[in-house]
Amino acid sequence: MKYFLTTIIILSLFGCSSKTIYIVRHAEKATQGPNMTSDVPLSEQGIQRAEKLKEELQQKNIGFIFSTQTIRTTTTAKPLSDAIGVPVQFYNHRDTLDKFIARVKESGKKNVLIVGHSNTVDDLVNKLMNQQLLSDLPDTAYNNLFIVTRKGKKYKFTRKTY
Repeated sequence: MKYFLTTIIILSLFGCSSKTIYIVRHAEKATQGPNMTSDVPLSEQGIQRAEKLKEELQQKNIGFIFSTQTIRTTTTAKPLSDAIGVPVQFYNHRDTLDKFIARVKESGKKNVLIVGHSNTVDDLVNKLMNQQLLSDLPDTAYNNLFIVTRKGKKYKFTRKTY
């Protein structure tokens, strides 16, 4: 009987576990010069915003940071990565969305930061929430922090700015 009760308590703890996934668009990018590729770095304002993101999330138990392999996304994630000692893992936005979402969901109980683009963060949020909540972000929107929280089998969506 004691073993049975212990098993129920353990299963209850896992069933009520929570996880938070933070999704942001990269911070402000520099203006593309005539001899530059489209993979431009962050502007000075973007560098400051990346620092704000670090301040916002460094106490949030982030265990995984995902970013596409562009200068602007990795530079947005870097201050937080450096502050908490969690490496940035790359994801390929050309992979199927289902494959990447499965990877995020299988990352255990640790919270996650995903840094994407104006035309990908909406897809990530919508897929995680299993409903159409967002559309592509305007080119001028850099300060949104989309928060998807899972508690047990339920998901909750919150939108903040930073």
